[in-house]
Amino acid sequence: MPEQHIVAIANQKGGVGKTTTAVNLGAALAEAGHSVILIDLDPQGNASTGLGITTDQRRHTVYELLTGEIDLSSAAVETDVTNLRVVPSTSDLASADVDLSQTADRTRLLERQLASASAGTIVLIDCPPALGLLTVNAMVAASSVLVPLQAEFYALEGLSQLLGTVKQVRQGANPRLRINGILLTMSDYRNNLSQQVEADARETLGDLVYPTVIPRNVRVSEAPSHAQPVLAYDPQSKGSVAYRQFATEFMARLNLIPEIA
Repeated sequence: MPEQHIVAIANQKGGVGKTTTAVNLGAALAEAGHSVILIDLDPQGNASTGLGITTDQRRHTVYELLTGEIDLSSAAVETDVTNLRVVPSTSDLASADVDLSQTADRTRLLERQLASASAGTIVLIDCPPALGLLTVNAMVAASSVLVPLQAEFYALEGLSQLLGTVKQVRQGANPRLRINGILLTMSDYRNNLSQQVEADARETLGDLVYPTVIPRNVRVSEAPSHAQPVLAYDPQSKGSVAYRQFATEFMARLNLIPEIA
């Protein structure tokens, strides 16, 4: 029976390409024939918007999923990308840390709901830029954590805090949790700083850092305003090529093969 893969995409620092990675990795995996569900766990709802989910289509949201008002099959909305569904988010999720703070087993709310995901489905969780209750829920539910890391001066600062949270979750609620890898994003090889950050990251983190680096690319930046992954907006762009290449490496780490040729 195919294994269930649940991957939290997390970094408490905002603006590092986390949502962009969630959307485009999901699209690339779906393009390869895998069934993918993207959980938009960020109150900003950018992953939902980036996949063309309008306000009218957000009748059920991840907040209701967490509270148990609906199940995963009811919450997941079809997108224009074949094989890719999303559980959308709205600003209501911003109050979740407070609203759910007194709930029994509050760190396991998402885990319980994702247990119903079909075997073989890849679940990607786009975490908010914080290490609060929502991100902890994602890590408790996940089998691994993918960390997008922007190629900038302060990139490695704060990473130790995130890795510390992963360690705490692994020692407590989720012993199976591991680091899937570090993905360097928004790199500009015309800039010596990007090259230095990459070199430092590879020296410090070794094989955890994915071989592929996502370049800074205008098409990647434009795609969300067209409510599309860059793979659909401009399939031949440097950003699309990089995300497809990264998806191949990602599948290899999960011991997956494309479902279609």
